[in-house]
Amino acid sequence: MSGKKDTNWTLVPASARDIDAVRERCRQLVRRRAMVSAGVAAVPIPGLDVVSDLRMFALLIDDINQEFGLSERQIERLQPRFRVIAYEAAMGVGGMLVGKLVTREVVTQLLRRTGFKAVARQAGKLVPFAGQLASAGIGFYAFRQIGYQHVEACVRVAQELVAAGVHRPA
Repeated sequence: MSGKKDTNWTLVPASARDIDAVRERCRQLVRRRAMVSAGVAAVPIPGLDVVSDLRMFALLIDDINQEFGLSERQIERLQPRFRVIAYEAAMGVGGMLVGKLVTREVVTQLLRRTGFKAVARQAGKLVPFAGQLASAGIGFYAFRQIGYQHVEACVRVAQELVAAGVHRPA
């Protein structure tokens, strides 16, 4: 296990207010990581940004899932009926990374779906300085958009669980 603290007991946010607070924390996290991604993209070393993005994005998805109480291990600790609700809600909103163990392969597949990012970045690096800035801008925007989409998928799953009474006593 990594040196990261074990937050697997984190619960799904208990109310709309809690969900909104977690959403905002996660959106800030996405913006910070997107800035780092943009900084790496501005470095004129071909391929460095893609390798960096894969790792940063996998960690970002894990962190967002943890914040919402929706990591694979956290969902497995829910009562069976809530597990079903969580996975059905995730499928319904297209949240393919909600409740999943995120691997490099999964992230690579997701980034391939947004293939314009890598192509635009690499093409932009052919033009000195201005190309590097364009590459950084494209990287920031793409990373942020994908991150925001995942946050919103987690919000919708958390809302479904709260509506189903995940925190109400049995």
